[in-house]
Amino acid sequence: MSITKSSIQSILETITAPGEGKSLVENKNVININVFGEEVVIDVQISNPTLQAKKKTETEIEKAIVAQFSSAKVKVNLSVATKKVEPKENPNQIKGDKIPGIQNIIAVASGKGGVGKSTVTANMAVSLQKMGFKVGVLDADVYGPSMHIMFDVAKAKPISINVEGRSKMKPIENYGVKLLSLGFFTNPNEAVIWRGPMASKALNQMIFDADWGTLDFLLIDLPPGTGDIHLSIVQALPITGAVVVSTPQNIALADAKKGVAMFQQKNIDVPVLGIIENMSYFTPAELPENKYYIFGQDGAKHLAEDLETAFLGEVPLVQSIREAGDFGHPVALQEGTPQESAFKEITKNMAGELVKRNTDLPPTEAVKITTMSGCSTKK
Repeated sequence: MSITKSSIQSILETITAPGEGKSLVENKNVININVFGEEVVIDVQISNPTLQAKKKTETEIEKAIVAQFSSAKVKVNLSVATKKVEPKENPNQIKGDKIPGIQNIIAVASGKGGVGKSTVTANMAVSLQKMGFKVGVLDADVYGPSMHIMFDVAKAKPISINVEGRSKMKPIENYGVKLLSLGFFTNPNEAVIWRGPMASKALNQMIFDADWGTLDFLLIDLPPGTGDIHLSIVQALPITGAVVVSTPQNIALADAKKGVAMFQQKNIDVPVLGIIENMSYFTPAELPENKYYIFGQDGAKHLAEDLETAFLGEVPLVQSIREAGDFGHPVALQEGTPQESAFKEITKNMAGELVKRNTDLPPTEAVKITTMSGCSTKK
């Protein structure tokens, strides 16, 4: 069988552009193809400037062509694309893309660490699944991933599957929830010491190089604070809405207020669906009617009123919630318990606010960088 330009193009359609989630042909990385008998010369331009990405692309092209045409002599001329300057647009723009099949993307954030944000995310995901929704969770807390532990899949490893001729990661699934976490790919005994760009690149791979399938909700468990990862997420994805988790004491509320303010910034403009108060009060098992407000009372409720956003509910400080998370069996799975009811109510309130948001507001747009010191929404 003779080598033709069209046959080479068909082969290139099966090779994924590095970090893009699309084939080289679909992503318009292939500039030119020349065939001279058994000699094949391909000009390819990619956006990833790293030596590893260049070598990987060259090797994959050569292997794919030789696998089909064993006598072929392949030469790949690979270059790195420079940023295009579009009319009236800044060359530093980073445009986000929707993930096909995912209806609502909810960011779960906290201004401060240790307030139980991951616990709330895991139990909201389970509650949504029990309501009949298709749910996925992206653990974006790159420096302290914990979702793989909370869903009892710490030793699992995502596999690579072929989707329409491209290699994709298959999320791990448990309790009916699809999950991807950096915890699947790192040594649990070693710290993740990454600069912002490396962490952002890892997140992009888990977002766009994964086969999420059809989801009603994708919950994103963000790291504490307001930093690189948060900006990377709102750049990469059009977030439908955000939920902020806090405890009642003033120190946590001060940071939660900053978390809400980040999403409400004019240049980011992600709708805040509401605030959840975790560890609201302590109730001993032997005295179920008693409530002890260890960290203060109604702090998050008052903050929600001040910020004119919804108060989605409160979660008590109960030992079984902690134990369930540690054992990888979220407490929302425990039918008929007060803890299950608390998370169910919070999740219903969040879904109600989401319905209002989708009725009253247009779809959220991904954020793009327009200057070194600011950002604006994608038009």
